[in-house]
Amino acid sequence: MLLRKLFLFIFTPVFAMSVLATPTIELKELKKQTLVVILLGPPGAGKGTQAKMLQRTLDVPHISTGDLLRSNIKEGTSLGFKAKGFMDSGKLVPDDLILDMLFSRVAEKDCTSGYILDGFPRTLDQAKAYHARLNENTKTIALNLELQDQVIIKRLSSRIVCSKCSAPFHLQYSPSKKEGICDHCHSPLIQRNDDKEDVIKKRLTVYHAQTAPLITYYSKNQRLKDVSCNQSIEQVLDEILEYLKSIYSKDS
Repeated sequence: MLLRKLFLFIFTPVFAMSVLATPTIELKELKKQTLVVILLGPPGAGKGTQAKMLQRTLDVPHISTGDLLRSNIKEGTSLGFKAKGFMDSGKLVPDDLILDMLFSRVAEKDCTSGYILDGFPRTLDQAKAYHARLNENTKTIALNLELQDQVIIKRLSSRIVCSKCSAPFHLQYSPSKKEGICDHCHSPLIQRNDDKEDVIKKRLTVYHAQTAPLITYYSKNQRLKDVSCNQSIEQVLDEILEYLKSIYSKDS
């Protein structure tokens, strides 16, 4: 409970003054600063899960560039229109366009105190371009969620979804009540192509090739914390929150 109050203080100082007698950082400095938590890690390490839990705990937005891309296309924004043109031509959406979408989103009022980036940047070029566009009042903290490849392969290859309603299940952690049948609409369960073992291995190969220089970059130029995901979801979250609290204690 105390940890929860500490983080409420960090992001909502007026409320926290009623629950904590001793401030952890200066309010004047806090108001000028934006905290960005960057979640790095291989597919299947739990970035999305931790991002959602951090969003609730810290009360700041969770931003996924994939979601941003889809929403811009769906809403027919000028950036979405440009992105759709590249996709329809079978081309990758350029980094500059993704960054334009990202900075348009983080300019909104709910990102003033901070935000959480899930799975971005993915490459060294993206990281450099992103940090080049940040203002001096933005503090970034990168968290590298680590998990062994063999554990990831087992975890992802056990995922199944409903062929009709897309409800997710897991053969080990959340199996359906009746084998092979969706609990909700009673349609057959299937395995997505992305969750097949050979595809997962290819994704991991690409990830390691792209991420090695990215981890080096954050180790040398930014704050980076390695977090083992070979523990419970709650333990991972606690480790992250303790680290964030320690950062504010040092900087105060």
